[in-house]
This record gives sequence, C-alpha cells and structure tokens, in this order.
Amino acid sequence: MHRLTKAQARRIAVRAQMLDAPRPTELLAVVQQLTLLQVDPTAAIAPNADLVAWSRLGSAYQPEHLKQALEQDRTLLEHNALIRPMSDLGLYLAGASDWPDYERTRAWLRDNDHFRRDILKVLGSSGPLTSRDIPDTSVVPWASSGWTNNRNVTQMLEIMMMRGEIAISGRVGRERVWDLADRVYPADVAVPLVEEAERAKNERRLASLGIAREKARAMPMEPVHVGEAGEPAVVEGVKGEWRVDPAALGEDFEGRTALLSPFDRLIHDRVRAEELFDFEYTLEMYKPAAKRRWGYFALPVLHYDRLVGKLDAVADRKASVLRVNAIHEDVKFTRPMTKGVQAELENLASWLGLSAIEPS
Repeated sequence: MHRLTKAQARRIAVRAQMLDAPRPTELLAVVQQLTLLQVDPTAAIAPNADLVAWSRLGSAYQPEHLKQALEQDRTLLEHNALIRPMSDLGLYLAGASDWPDYERTRAWLRDNDHFRRDILKVLGSSGPLTSRDIPDTSVVPWASSGWTNNRNVTQMLEIMMMRGEIAISGRVGRERVWDLADRVYPADVAVPLVEEAERAKNERRLASLGIAREKARAMPMEPVHVGEAGEPAVVEGVKGEWRVDPAALGEDFEGRTALLSPFDRLIHDRVRAEELFDFEYTLEMYKPAAKRRWGYFALPVLHYDRLVGKLDAVADRKASVLRVNAIHEDVKFTRPMTKGVQAELENLASWLGLSAIEPS
C-alpha cells in the first residue's frame, strides 16, 4: 500500500497528463500518453482537441498537424467522438462484432440489415462519403424523443463504426467522411480477447491519469475508473483507496503554468479534481448567463501542482482580439502565478493568430 500526500498525488496526476515542464514536443507522443483527445465542436477559444494539444505542446502545435496525423499519416484515428492512437485500435475492435449491447438497438439493426448492406455497397463503390451523400434505405425508422429521431443514416453509420465495419476517413469542415474500415485501418491490426483488451485499457488509462479509483461513477464516452490496474494507494486526507501507476512514483517534478480546456482529462473527473486539488469546476455554457459564476467556457488555470483559478475569455476572431472577461482566483495569485498566466495568455493569442489581448 503506497501512502501519498496530496501534493505527491497531484504531481503524479500532472506528470501523467504531460502538464509539467519541460513541454513534450510531438503530437503523437502526447496522444499516446493521454490515450485520447475528445472531439467537441465548441470553439469559444478553439476546438477541444486542439486546445488540449496546445496546452501540452504550446505554439509549436498547429491544427493541421492533427489533420495530417488523422487523414494522411494514419497514426491517429477518430472513433466514437474520441481521437486515439492507431496503435490502440485493436483494443477498441475487441468484441466489436457483438455490438450493440442494447436489445432495442440490436432489433433495429436486424430489421435494417438490408440498409446496412446497402451502405457497405455504396461506400465500396463510391466512398469515402459524408452522411448526406448516403441514401436512406431503412425500412424501420430510428425512433427517439431527442435530436436523433429518424436520423437513420447517421444512426446506422455510428453503429457500423462501433462494429468495426466502417471508419471515419477524415472531415470536411465539421462533417465526418466515412469509408470502409479496411481502407482506413491497417490490415495487420492485432485484436485481443475482450478480457485482455479491458485489462489493457485500464492499464493505459491509469498511465494517462497517474492515480485513479478502482471503481467510479459511470461517465459518458470514457470511464474514469481503472479496475485492478497499478498498485493500491491511499492519499492523506482523502477517504478511500486509490490505484496508482507504479512507474509514476518517485519521479522528480518540475512545474509550469497551463491553461486547460474544460474537457481536459486532468479535471474531467470533477470528483477527483475536488478530492486531490480542492478544485470546484462546472462547465457553464449550458447555464443562463445570469447564473454563471466563472463564464461560458472558463479555462481552468494550473500552476505547478495546483489548480488555482479559472480564466473567462473568448477569441474574437473578427476583431483579432483575445477578450479576457475575468480571471477568477481560487487562491490569491502570487507574482509567479500572475506572470505565468500572462505568459500563457500571450502564447494563446499568438497561437490563435490574434493581434491583441484586451479586457471585455
């Protein structure tokens, strides 16, 4: 049983997320360590995948690097709204032929098997295609009380992607471009047994987080628990047992200041962020403006091994200005904190191609 102070636990988490100093230098190495970049179109500052990469790589990173890795080099892939290393593909194809899990969806897939085969044929002869270019030959419409109601082509494409039959070949603007999986994925991908894949995913996830719970509440898209990966640990002043990556223990720590996306994995698990960093955060873009405490798309501020505040800013591209509405200090900023935040703001404005930083 490893016994850690909160500071030790925080430093393990920060290092695992490549937010310490010096910065990494290669996009592929960053995604391999983090295991994923979440795709989200919100671009008050920049799209999430780009913002997370910038937080690690700085201005050396450019969005075209991600596009090249996804669409030309094929070292990364987009799957289920997450960008992952192509080297991890086999872990996500394990058990794919048994998908979907829910009987309602399985019944819809059976009823529309001819529709599924039609998509394979049209992609085989004409692909790659966007969803709007694929005919809807479904015989049973997809029923939903939400926005997916009767979106039959999109729903079938999502299912076929999860089954490993088709893949996202690239994007045109925000639209995904689809193709047969064997034209996108390598032919020699090794697919492990489901149990082996789950163990490997837990190990990969723990390496990316540094420290996590064996079991945690369910999360959309990507879990935050790691099962029996790593070794047991307790953190001073925090209830319960943790799992820690033994490779992360005892390493030196050199910190820096970083501005984080609201979707950043360091703070994505809000419970862990409060337990280890004493950091409260809610993404408030879905709240009415009058009820927001920190702002529409507030960026958490990391200084060394502490989350010290939130930056409320927006990129005004028409005026070529990074508008800073507020900097919320969770703790009183020291001179090094203020200097670090200012340097990151300047770096961010430069990376976005904006000519100035201005208060709103």
